Order: sequence, then structure tokens, then C-alpha cells
Amino acid sequence: MPDNTEKQLPYAGVRVVEFTHMVMGPTCGMMMGDLGAEVIKVEPVEGDSTRRLLGSGAGFFPTFNRNKKSIALDLKKPEGIEAALRLIASADIVSENFKPGTMKKLGLDYESLKKLHPRLIYVSHKGFLPGPYDHRTALDEVVQMMGGLAYMTGRIGDPLRAGTSVNDIMGGMFGAIGAMAALRQREQTGEGCEVQSALFENNIFLVAQHMMQFAATGKPADPMPSRISAWGVYDVFTVKDGEQIFLAAVSDKQWGIFCKAFGLEDMLADPRLKTNNDRVLARDWMMPLLRSHLAGYSAAELSAVFEKNELPFAPIVKPHELFDDPHLNATGGLAPVRMNDGSESKVPLMPFTLGSERPGIRLQPPLLGEHTDALLREVGYSDADIAALKQRGIAAGD
Repeated sequence: MPDNTEKQLPYAGVRVVEFTHMVMGPTCGMMMGDLGAEVIKVEPVEGDSTRRLLGSGAGFFPTFNRNKKSIALDLKKPEGIEAALRLIASADIVSENFKPGTMKKLGLDYESLKKLHPRLIYVSHKGFLPGPYDHRTALDEVVQMMGGLAYMTGRIGDPLRAGTSVNDIMGGMFGAIGAMAALRQREQTGEGCEVQSALFENNIFLVAQHMMQFAATGKPADPMPSRISAWGVYDVFTVKDGEQIFLAAVSDKQWGIFCKAFGLEDMLADPRLKTNNDRVLARDWMMPLLRSHLAGYSAAELSAVFEKNELPFAPIVKPHELFDDPHLNATGGLAPVRMNDGSESKVPLMPFTLGSERPGIRLQPPLLGEHTDALLREVGYSDADIAALKQRGIAAGD
């Protein structure tokens, strides 16, 4: 794991107070935390619900809550709000992803806070940016369905959500990018601002290429499983023993290398297959020939030939198999992380390097209220005050 504890990360000294849950808001705070910010996660006294999720949500908390501190407060009580306001007074950024109107009811919305703290940057993660839909309750799957992504992913008549929380994760990323831009703007103007990121608009950004395909061609985009490929060879092949592998030859040069590597000189010489566009138009009869020719090879044999000849290929990998991926492990792409039950696993780090190193884990995903006492002391509470808040169920932890 990269050791970033002694290095000055770019957002060191920036304090973020987040009122977030699930994926979108926590992703924003994780990014800021990975880049050096002090991120304080304000949780209800019973804890963020993602600490207890099962099934597809079981990995949410350890994935998106590293490099954060936890304080547990009951925001339904005035004393809990007072503690939150004291924390906010020390912050550069507030981040939230609750339903529209929730933060306003608590007096923690941007309009209320900017009067007290004009330099505050406020990042709001919602389902929709302000407009006709902003009253709706949105989920990643909701916006994938209404934003064209599910249509493009599934087969015709069978819309299918993408296989991960693409809008939640990217929406949080755009929230973090907005926060970074707002920090730079504050350096120039001395004033904070509100940043808004939304699931629906994020989804539209993802399908923009398909919208613009229609603008350029006048023809609606076909879903990915039934689209006309832009390349002649760009497919999953079922080969020996039922294994599957993705193989591609996306240029005329690659087509030549591919044909020579597999003894397909007749196809290489066929004038009907001379250019990539010719091969695209010939896929109906060309692909069955290629599938038949390659069916006797194992996936490992094909991988070896494609890698040797610098042709694009990919094994079909399940997510859990990536823990043992040699590239990820050799390049520091996975780091030890504490799971909800206290066990240890590995988690993917941010997918970029700074000065040849991946931003690492300085703080493990926090225990519920792990930093409650220290943070409350820091904003002026005495030990007796903290004990009283805990006794009344307004604070928890430590």
C-alpha cells in the first residue's frame, strides 16, 4: 500500500463535514479524503445504514468511507444541531445527499449556512438539478431507466441497468470536482458557493455520445447488444471447454496481424474484407467463420497469441476474481481495509497516481462515533458536556 502519511497531499488542511449515506455523497468525501482533506462523517447515533446492509450493499461502507472520521449525533435534537453547527464553523466544505428539503428543515441548508459562513463551500448531491423533476425520489436505477442508459445496456425490449452504481459513483466524483473548483474560485474571490451534482444529469452526460450519434446521423442509437459495431472484429468468443474471451482487431493493420497469427491468409486476401468498413458490412458471414476457426483454442492460448502480437483481448473476469489480479497487486492498486465486521480485506484505490503513487489509506473506515469525543472537544465541549450528550442519547461513540 502506498504510504501517503508523510507526504503533503493536495487537499491537506481542508476540512470537510459530510452529512451523507449510501454511495453518492460518501464517494465525494472519499475522494476528498484520499487527496488529503480531513473528512468528518456525521452519522446518526444508530450509525449509517450502510454499516448494516446485506446483499449488493454489503460492501458499500468499507468501499466509500475510508480516510474519514466519524462523529455520531442526533440531528433531531437541538443539541445535536448545535454540535453540527460548531463543526461546520470549522469547515471549508459541507457535503450532503439527503432528500430535497431535509437539510433546510434542520437549518443546515446552504442559504442558512452561508449567512453565517460566507466562505463555506456547500456540495449538494441530489437526484436531479433544480427543475421540473427535482421533487422526485431518484435512485441510480431510476435515472438509468429514464436517462437512456438501461436502454443502451440491455437488448431491445429488455432494458438493463449497468452492473455497478455508475451514477452514484460518478455523481459523487463530479461533486468532488465541483468542490475542488469552488476551492480554487474561493482563492480568487474570497467567497464560497454552492455546488450541485445530480444522478439524472450525470446519466445524461454518460449517454451524450449516443445522443450526438443521432445528431450526426439522424438515426437512433441501437442498444449495445444489437448495435452495428464500428469495428469488424470486436466480440466475445466462446472457445474450448466453453470458456469465453473478448477479442478485437480494430484497424486494418491489426486485421493483418490477426489473420497471419491464425493462418487466415485467405481471409486477409479476400477483397470483400479489405478495409475495416468492409469487414463491418461482412460481419454476418465473416464472424461465423472466425468463431468456427477459433473454437478449438483455449482462452489461455488465444490470450498468449493476442498478447504476443499486441492485439486487444480480455478474459471474462468476475469481480471477486480481481482480488488476485497480478497487475492490481503488483501496482499497489489494492490496499488493506477494515470491513464492517472487523475483518480485513483489500479495496481498490483511486485509479490514478500522484507523483507515481496511488493516494492511499491514512484512516480506515471509522467505527461508529470513533472520533466523537475528540471532535467535540476540538469545538469547545468539555468532558462533562460530552458525557451529558451521550447520556441523553444525543451523541454516541468512543
